[in-house]
Amino acid sequence: MSTHPAHAALPLLYVRSRALPLTAATLAGIALVAAWAADWLQDQPYFDHTARVPVVVLAPLLASSAIGTGLHSHSDELDRTAVRRWWPLRLLHLLALTAVTAGVLAAAVPGHPEEFGVPAMVRNVLGATGVAAASAALIGARLSWLPMTVYGGAVYLAAPRDPGGAAAVWAWPMQPGPQGAAWAVAVTAYAAGVALLVVRGARPERG
Repeated sequence: MSTHPAHAALPLLYVRSRALPLTAATLAGIALVAAWAADWLQDQPYFDHTARVPVVVLAPLLASSAIGTGLHSHSDELDRTAVRRWWPLRLLHLLALTAVTAGVLAAAVPGHPEEFGVPAMVRNVLGATGVAAASAALIGARLSWLPMTVYGGAVYLAAPRDPGGAAAVWAWPMQPGPQGAAWAVAVTAYAAGVALLVVRGARPERG
């Protein structure tokens, strides 16, 4: 059974309409800067692995902003009139970018998994990407960076120094890796954001 040319070309059209190469290049740049910053911070006098908190918080925030804005479609009409449904491509798009981002950013903070190492970085990538995906569906991809940026900045400034307690829920990006409540919030945010984006797509924008 031969594949219809329009069906075979759909993934390529999707990639072109989302500027995925630019998003991938941006994520690579963020990962390189994060690796340099984490290494530099930890090498400073009187600092230990907790010095990597800014990297664990800010790198996922920047990466999720790149992923969210990359969900913008330059051809909304194509999305609405395509012969096949787009949701499998949206799902694959988000899952692939999330996996790659979590992997490369986790490599930027090796060691100390019980504190601000790989688990905290992966958790924050999941949570921030979920918020960005939900924002793209609700307010549009071009502004999808805004809610997580405002929230992440507020949490960074207001979170208590001692982990756990209620802060593990509302200040989940600032928690060490093993905090179960922080993981629950981040995974829930990711699942909800992905589901919303996959079902609805990014909100159509004009201009």
